[in-house]
Amino acid sequence: MNPTIWVPQATLGPLAPHYWSEVIAGIVLLLIIWLIVAKAIVPAFEKMYEERSSKIEGGIQRAAVAEAKAEAALAQYQDQLASAREEAARIREDAKNQSAQILAEARDRATKESDRILEAGRQQLAAERSQLVHELRGEVGGMATELASRIVGEALTDDERAMRTVDRFLAELEQAGAAR
Repeated sequence: MNPTIWVPQATLGPLAPHYWSEVIAGIVLLLIIWLIVAKAIVPAFEKMYEERSSKIEGGIQRAAVAEAKAEAALAQYQDQLASAREEAARIREDAKNQSAQILAEARDRATKESDRILEAGRQQLAAERSQLVHELRGEVGGMATELASRIVGEALTDDERAMRTVDRFLAELEQAGAAR
């Protein structure tokens, strides 16, 4: 047996170190690898992790800002939409009121115009009636005077007497018409 062997080969199997120098070299190499990983690789991973974290956090913050802007724009849009609806309702109400007012004014004008036309018609009828009555009195008076002249057998040329006779005759006719 060799005195440099640390542990007997038979008890640990094929992986057992044959010499103490192998164990020390393994520990030294492990420490060198650990130092390289701790000083070079881990900081690179940490830096990459920080960059990714900041990108993700920046993206989240940008998304939150964009979401806040979108919510503000949505609220502003909804406010504008509500005010536009109120304005439209007010305009419709104003239009209804104006149309009712215009309709009332048109009715008033139409009523006044129809009253004016009716009054003008009545006045024209009254004027025509009085003119016809005057003409009829003249004609009826002339015919009555002629008829009375024939019946009496003398000429009734006195205008005053003829007018009284005609007036009396017409008054009798009006009384007879009213009695019927």
